[in-house]
Amino acid sequence: MATNVDIKKTKSDNNLGVLRKFSRKVKTSGVLQKKRSLRYHDRTDSDFKRKQNALTKIEKRTEYEKKEKMGLVKPKARRR
Repeated sequence: MATNVDIKKTKSDNNLGVLRKFSRKVKTSGVLQKKRSLRYHDRTDSDFKRKQNALTKIEKRTEYEKKEKMGLVKPKARRR
């Protein structure tokens, strides 16, 4: 989404006026606001990726429980 903001300097405009005109045009166009809202946007994981993550979690949990039963790892303190 590339939206250009066009400003033309007239003879009566000084540099500060052109800058003000530009910033006002950028604000009203909403380009900057849209980009800022997308700044920290995370893509959602695909179904395949979620399934893979769930399977690895299950695998790790069972492996840990196995080690816990064998006494290779200290058992976790259970919450009340």
